Amino acid sequence: MSKAVEALSARIQARFSDSVAAHTAFNEVTVEVPAEQLLSVGQALRDEEEFSFQELLDVCGVDLLTYGETEWDTVSASCTGFSRGVDRPHKVKTPPQDGHRFAVIYHLLSIKNNQRVRLKVMLDEAHLVVDSVVDLWASADWYEREAFDLFGVMFKGHPDLRRLLTDYGFIGHPFRKDFPLQGNVEMRYDSEKRRVVYEPVSIELRTLVPRVIRAEHPVKSVTEGEG
Repeated sequence: MSKAVEALSARIQARFSDSVAAHTAFNEVTVEVPAEQLLSVGQALRDEEEFSFQELLDVCGVDLLTYGETEWDTVSASCTGFSRGVDRPHKVKTPPQDGHRFAVIYHLLSIKNNQRVRLKVMLDEAHLVVDSVVDLWASADWYEREAFDLFGVMFKGHPDLRRLLTDYGFIGHPFRKDFPLQGNVEMRYDSEKRRVVYEPVSIELRTLVPRVIRAEHPVKSVTEGEG
């Protein structure tokens, strides 16, 4: 961990005291901010000279519904193709507590100080609302629309909160972990009606399984001189 990253984390924690929880991992600073304090913390990080995070690079949603779980019951798997079946050096942590299923992540950049920081706002599924940061960073406009479209997060105060990537009349939020992978409906052009029609999806839901390398069948090497 670089000293600059540790110093930034310490400055943020000292500036906002118990209002936020700043920590470092993988040489990055992540700051968990309560939803009701997002705008005040964001404005301070943008305007105060020691921070100067004037660029918002990205806003995205996260669904933690199946965090720490896996679809495959395998011990080992091939190292290519199906990454979820491969052992990782960093083990998955336990699922988050306090009923916070969703999170909204903000990536900020300070060009002046050449530093980055990640803000994380945890949201309850029953109250999936957070303030829009469009007035702080104009680039948040389409990012927030995307998070609304794909995860169903409501951004209070957004000037034009409409779906961005899905079709008109689309039902559901396709990046939620409980949204079916094959979707709910499919579309085709009906030559008789001369228009596009929507019908119940006909694709069979299935989970691809990686090639498993089983320990009970080791590969034997052929030594020199063996026939």
